[in-house]
Amino acid sequence: MRRGLTPGAVAVVLAAALSGCGMLPGQQGGGGEERVTTTLEVADPVDTAKPTEATGTTETGEPAEPSGQVDAPAESERVIARKKVKASGTDLTVEITGIRRQGRLSTLTWTVTNNGDDRWQMNSDMGDTPGGLGLTVAGVSLVDPVNGKRYVVARTGKYPRAKCLCSEYDVFTEPGEVLSLHATFAAPPPDVTKINVDLKVLGVFTDVPIS
Repeated sequence: MRRGLTPGAVAVVLAAALSGCGMLPGQQGGGGEERVTTTLEVADPVDTAKPTEATGTTETGEPAEPSGQVDAPAESERVIARKKVKASGTDLTVEITGIRRQGRLSTLTWTVTNNGDDRWQMNSDMGDTPGGLGLTVAGVSLVDPVNGKRYVVARTGKYPRAKCLCSEYDVFTEPGEVLSLHATFAAPPPDVTKINVDLKVLGVFTDVPIS
């Protein structure tokens, strides 16, 4: 926790930086794309009965509108993109259930269903750390091909204690199991209404609508 925060204060400061500024190791840009990195600095509240409010500043230093608490989204039944894939020899169905803006952030939700006869061993196939460490989906990203930008998963705190705003998962997904996942990013500009979703081992979904 950072010093200088009064007891009971809850502050979430959003800093969206382009390529080469405030990035974590392994997030350098490539292929002509700019990478948009978001860091949230969070102070835990003393009084847990009080609601948590997210605030921030714009690039000009002006206050941003409160966007509310950033929580894991509720599962949605609406499917906006679907694909059958094979990963590590297992048949899977991937369904994207939403990319939703919330203030200066956007949240991607999707499910993975194991349609095979055997368990799927994921390791760190959707993460951003080598050697099978870090069972999160921190490696997924949103790609805006028109403006040449890649949005990486938002994080809280600073490296090396930075933690992604995204789902964790078990190593194995059993046959018939449905895995619900989410990840939070900086929100693309309002004029961007469709975006590509790069789920790494699960493939790329193109022209997915943003709501």
